[in-house]
Amino acid sequence: MSRVAIFIDGGYSDYLLKDEFDLVRIDYSSLANKMADGMDILRTYYYHCPPFRSSNPSAKERERFAKAQSFFTALDRLPRYEVRLGRLAFRGLDEKKKPIFQQKRVDIMLGVDLALLAGKNQITHAAILAGDSDFIPAIVAAKSEGVLVRMYHGKSYHKDLWDCVDERIPVTKAFIDAITLAP
Repeated sequence: MSRVAIFIDGGYSDYLLKDEFDLVRIDYSSLANKMADGMDILRTYYYHCPPFRSSNPSAKERERFAKAQSFFTALDRLPRYEVRLGRLAFRGLDEKKKPIFQQKRVDIMLGVDLALLAGKNQITHAAILAGDSDFIPAIVAAKSEGVLVRMYHGKSYHKDLWDCVDERIPVTKAFIDAITLAP
């Protein structure tokens, strides 16, 4: 029997939905089912970071943080969903005096989860919505354990990641239309 674990890089998902699909709101249960492609889902893992909140947060920061927490809680309550949160690190200001932030721990959490599930023979397939080459060592480890790895991607992704996976599925307008929430 085939069993799949779904791995969603929330930062990549945000980028994809914003830059390629005009911030359309999607049904994350439908996304997992579409990525499972008829296989039994062990679990869907969603990785992201809460937005930055300063030590003396503004009303806008508090609102943005509360909305994100509400979203993460709603996802965590979906059947067979697990939200894994990293940290957002402040890295200074750019030349336009805009803050620079960097996600920490997110990629490694995804990699560890993938490698552990593969190593314990919990899954036969992994479906990943991501574009980052940092996942390659975990994908190589999973493949060496016999796991078939399918990548779902937008127009932007790292070529080495694309080359590493077994199958590649572009996220098209038709794909998104099938999982869009009603307005």
